[in-house]
Amino acid sequence: MESLRNEEQRRVLMGFFKTGPGEYGYGDEFLGLKVPQTREVVKSVAKDIVLEEVPELLMSKWHEVRLCGLLILVDKFERLATKRLANDEKAIRGRDEILTMYLKYAERANNWDLVDLSVHKILGHWLLLPSNLGDRDIKLKVLDELAASPCLWKQRMSMVCTWKTSQMGDPSWCLRYAEIHLHHPHDLMHKAVGWMLREMGKRVSMDLLREFLRQHAHEMPRTMLRYAIEKMSEKERKEWMSVPADGVVSDYVVKTNPFAGI
Repeated sequence: MESLRNEEQRRVLMGFFKTGPGEYGYGDEFLGLKVPQTREVVKSVAKDIVLEEVPELLMSKWHEVRLCGLLILVDKFERLATKRLANDEKAIRGRDEILTMYLKYAERANNWDLVDLSVHKILGHWLLLPSNLGDRDIKLKVLDELAASPCLWKQRMSMVCTWKTSQMGDPSWCLRYAEIHLHHPHDLMHKAVGWMLREMGKRVSMDLLREFLRQHAHEMPRTMLRYAIEKMSEKERKEWMSVPADGVVSDYVVKTNPFAGI
């Protein structure tokens, strides 16, 4: 990967991923590789690298090398998560081992792309598969700890992992963590919550998304709301964006919370 470094692309990425003083990616270092280049490396080596070697990649100072390590974990997890292997005991142990490593090195996924390219395919998929680590309560505990972490990237993991659960028809994870992060102060979380709500609506139920918005549109940051309603008609988007931030419009009031306890 170091032999593929590109100085011009490196400068572009340093700006794009906000690596300046005071920015969320401060101090990160790049080789200047595009994601397809990293994926090609993963494709060529993933089968030959044993799991115990991956932490060396995750601990690298280079952003793209850490992404390579995360994508290798994704590759290994997906090979053990096929329908044929869903209930296979050896595959279950392997998935749990990969998930444990992913969580151990979660803070090394220290930018939005590193989270977004990996978390739903590992953590999100694990939530809906058999595990020896515990049942749904244990899985909720794992996500609750990520959501409560002071680390922005762990918080984002707890939200973006629900992309996979929504794809597989279970909206409960998205709705739970959207509520938890509803008042998050960071713009990156506003985008993540809105994005996941949009995906939940598209994959599971637009009516369920509308029900969530009736409860919360008045208190959602505007960026979050815009992302959530992106796939709606222009007329409906305008109606939702007209909900004042300091109160509720009567047409959108719902007196009971259908998501309590999810």
